[in-house]
Amino acid sequence: MLTVFELVLRSMRQNVKHYYLYFFALIFSMSLYFVFASLQHDQAVQNMTHTSFAFFQIAGVMLIVIVAIFTVSANGIFLRRRSREIGLYRLIGLSKGWVVRYLMIENILLGFGALLAAIICGALVSRLFVLILLNLLGLEGIVGISFSVPAAFKTAMVYLLIIVITSIQIMLTVYRNTLLNLFQADKRPDLTKPPKAVTSAIFALLGLALIGYGYKLSGHVDKELFPNALLMLGSIVTGTYLLFHVTIRWCLYRFRKRKDGHLGLTNSLSMAPLMHHTKANANSLALITVLSALTITLISMAYSFYYSVEHETRRDLPYDFMFENDQQEALSFKMELEKEGINVHHHVVQAVLTVGIILDPNDESYKVEESLLWLPAEQLKQTGADLNVPPDGEAILYDAGASLAGDLDEQSKRYPTEIALEQHEQTVMYTLRTLRERNIMNLNALGSQLLVSEATMDNIAEQMADTPDYKKIHFDTYQVSDKEELAIASSIYEKYDNDERLKYDYYAQYKKVLELTGLLIFIAAFLGLVFLISTGSILYFKQMTEAEQEKQSFKTLRQLGFDVDMIMKGIIRKQTIVFLLPLSIGMLHSIFAIKAASFMIRSDTTFPASIVMVIYTVIYFVFALFTIGYYRNIVKNAMT
Repeated sequence: MLTVFELVLRSMRQNVKHYYLYFFALIFSMSLYFVFASLQHDQAVQNMTHTSFAFFQIAGVMLIVIVAIFTVSANGIFLRRRSREIGLYRLIGLSKGWVVRYLMIENILLGFGALLAAIICGALVSRLFVLILLNLLGLEGIVGISFSVPAAFKTAMVYLLIIVITSIQIMLTVYRNTLLNLFQADKRPDLTKPPKAVTSAIFALLGLALIGYGYKLSGHVDKELFPNALLMLGSIVTGTYLLFHVTIRWCLYRFRKRKDGHLGLTNSLSMAPLMHHTKANANSLALITVLSALTITLISMAYSFYYSVEHETRRDLPYDFMFENDQQEALSFKMELEKEGINVHHHVVQAVLTVGIILDPNDESYKVEESLLWLPAEQLKQTGADLNVPPDGEAILYDAGASLAGDLDEQSKRYPTEIALEQHEQTVMYTLRTLRERNIMNLNALGSQLLVSEATMDNIAEQMADTPDYKKIHFDTYQVSDKEELAIASSIYEKYDNDERLKYDYYAQYKKVLELTGLLIFIAAFLGLVFLISTGSILYFKQMTEAEQEKQSFKTLRQLGFDVDMIMKGIIRKQTIVFLLPLSIGMLHSIFAIKAASFMIRSDTTFPASIVMVIYTVIYFVFALFTIGYYRNIVKNAMT
């Protein structure tokens, strides 16, 4: 007579061929958690980076949540598939306690195996992830091979948490279900009656209307950020819920009604199963759609930030180094660069700082004074700046952060306008022609940057010389052409930093932002990968269960003369709909979500978002191929 442990081992051997994708996803997720935990405790990595590793702690918590949700969902599917087996144990006289103990031992052993595999795999690939991270951050360093005991301990704690959750799930399944429920769990129809025509039509259209309203709000999020973002998110999530619970189901029944019930073989194998399982799959499909949109959006935004670091930094800091009214230090800095053999281009720009009012033609009551920095175009052109000299008496406002202050189209309606300068109780007006979204002097230069002709600047200097807020500004600008030399020059420039006012240099700012955005994309990409593997696996498990339930239908079709290829044609169409529907709707959601968040990024997000969507689609396509392959095996076995 077999012992409980021997039964468990035999059951594990039988089930592992069905649940290999579940174990792969679980091992992958826990391996990645081990990697994140290893990075938190890796002293070498911490010494090479200056960014706070609180990001990894947050990512670790998110990974735990993702792994827990995936495990509970997958375990629920497996328990439903094994409901007949559990019922048989009960039928032959085994107690509920024995069944729970048997399933829990199996669960613990399988989970322990996954834990060991995850730690081993995580330890082997953690160095690879460190190299990827350092490459993203633009850092260099020697990465040694080491094993993190604290990371292994944290991973074991996650394993215990998963075991506790799944054990509770097992107990509830065994104790709360009757024998009849257990034997009918995998045969119970998900849909017993068609939806009510009028009510369904109203809610179906309401779901589409809510999604459309959310899309419309995406173009206005930057105006009232919190209320509009919350309203947009709420309407899209609610609309998606109604879409999968009502709209799609209603459309499928309308399709069947138009066909007068004569669907044909292909539609019977694709549309009919969808109709009967729409209600059961609605929650998971809606959740996968929303989370897919969220994942694609987060990864796209992180990649967009990373992709545009160099361009954005150069918008803020057109010169590698700048000194303001500090000719002594500027000269000393230049001499040190020349001593190091660094080829540097040095130019002087003379500017004027005044106080004035940029009038708003849409709001005549706007009279707020601000510091205005008047920069001569002729001198800036000598530094290599790409710009045109404005006509005398006219100015162009340059502001790299203009888009962060609101919609550029709305701001552009303020121009052309006038600049009012007060001098000895007289007002002198200058024309402000337009706004350009970049800086013509480094961002730490005081005042709003106005490009004018040198004649205009001299005229302003003559008019405003006696005013209390008037100031002449002497800028020393430096450009280093060699990137390797730029790093050395940046380290020299640090010595001239003082507490009077924050000084920026291009290279230091670029590396700082690159480190932050690199860390963000590293975390977002791997969290997204875990989510993608998890949700793709859940879709696969659900379709695997439906394939088992449809075995008898395949046998009947064989008796009627249909071959494997004819049956697979309908199944492929079904899987295309099942995988493509949440993916395509999720991508559509993400497009508008990226549009809503794009005001935070001054560069174009099209290319980064496209790359993310292509990778996401390819991985989902792999899961669809796995599912179709499993269905083909089921059909072949059913027809032999």
